[in-house]
Amino acid sequence: MNGRVHYYEGYDIHEVVLPLRVIHLLGAETVILTNAVGAINEDYSVGDFVTIVDYISSFVPSPLVGENIDELGDRFIDMTKAYDEELNAIVQNVAEQNNIPIHKGVMLQVTGPQYESPTEIKMYRSLGADTVGMSTVVETIAARHMGMRVCAISCITNLAAGMQEKISHDEVKSSSNDSSKSFALLVSGLLAQM
Repeated sequence: MNGRVHYYEGYDIHEVVLPLRVIHLLGAETVILTNAVGAINEDYSVGDFVTIVDYISSFVPSPLVGENIDELGDRFIDMTKAYDEELNAIVQNVAEQNNIPIHKGVMLQVTGPQYESPTEIKMYRSLGADTVGMSTVVETIAARHMGMRVCAISCITNLAAGMQEKISHDEVKSSSNDSSKSFALLVSGLLAQM
């Protein structure tokens, strides 16, 4: 799949995860999620990558709310290890071999589409978030509900509000484009070793 639909576009949260559910029903057992995020962690820089090791989903609706689809998974699922440690280790190794700056971090998903305020970023940092974005966490929840292995790689496209003077969507797109070759190296390296 290339791209995704977002909650901020007006889709219901169940519609957001529908494509993932379809590819699982077609036979996919592993998913590699990618995204662009803002850095909350002050040790991160624009252009760095992050393997997500945990998440905070408290600011977006769960895709599991409502009647459970028993064919997909159990009603109550453990999210202690939402992200596959083996897949994350491969990505970390590929990054090191190619001198690509990479971190391990906690992602917090918000609804968007507005960027966060400086005070919100201070709150998210105090909660333990390293990055913030408008996707990926709900897809992770839906994937784990179905028993899929999940690897998620973030590209830092901007520093969060209060860490730089202004955030613009053009900057995010430009940073994302500048990092596309490194992103492709990480994903292809992971695929080669899976």
